[in-house]
Amino acid sequence: MSTSHTLNIIPLVIVTDEHYVIHLAALLKSIELNHKTGEHIAVYVIADGVKAKSQKKIQASVDAAMFSINWVKMEDTIPAGVTLPLDRTSYPVTIYLRLFIANIVPKNTKKALFLDVDMIVLEDISKLYNHDLGDNVIAAVQDPRLLTFDNDWGGIFNYKELGFEAKTKYFNTGLIIFDMEKWAAGNYAQKIIDGINDNIKFANYPDQYGFNIIMANKWLELDAKWNYFASGDEEKPYLVHFISRKPFYTSYAYN
Repeated sequence: MSTSHTLNIIPLVIVTDEHYVIHLAALLKSIELNHKTGEHIAVYVIADGVKAKSQKKIQASVDAAMFSINWVKMEDTIPAGVTLPLDRTSYPVTIYLRLFIANIVPKNTKKALFLDVDMIVLEDISKLYNHDLGDNVIAAVQDPRLLTFDNDWGGIFNYKELGFEAKTKYFNTGLIIFDMEKWAAGNYAQKIIDGINDNIKFANYPDQYGFNIIMANKWLELDAKWNYFASGDEEKPYLVHFISRKPFYTSYAYN
């Protein structure tokens, strides 16, 4: 796979471990079934202990003409000298890996897409990728459960001390389109890590906390249908995000 970036390639970054690799298969197949506009999709899978046989199964399950799948070891994505926040939550270290997207996609990539693995795409992914970000660094969807910083269930609890308005919009980090040039130039990965470390006792959803306080008002808001939670009742979402119980569990209870 050439590292040159052309207009007919969509760079897509996903993180998975062996347990969630079944979700990766579903996500890639859903993209394949709905992608009609011809761009090649260069998938970069940050793999936390994904077995070789699982990688082969994934490769065999998708259209090789549409996808190239690049497997990246988790430990190879974190830059030397970077120390990840030791937060008080039970979230795995993999939640931070989207920060290092500049180390994963080719150096001259203009724009890249990150998706959580627990999603399926029901619209053409090119319609998502081809959003014009304008002057924004990233694009994302407002989190339907939290909405704004002053949400007392899980928002930014110290928003006043940080100087933010109460109704500053809060986005979900499961789907992010990155303007790679602005992202790198602004050194946002390090700023987000520092923001989490400096406010560690408030970082309830640690990566989302960091992204939201550093990227506040620097993000393009996408239609809610592009990151639609499976607990909702929208009949025709563009992308479904299985945020809690996953559909491969018998206890799954959503739509």
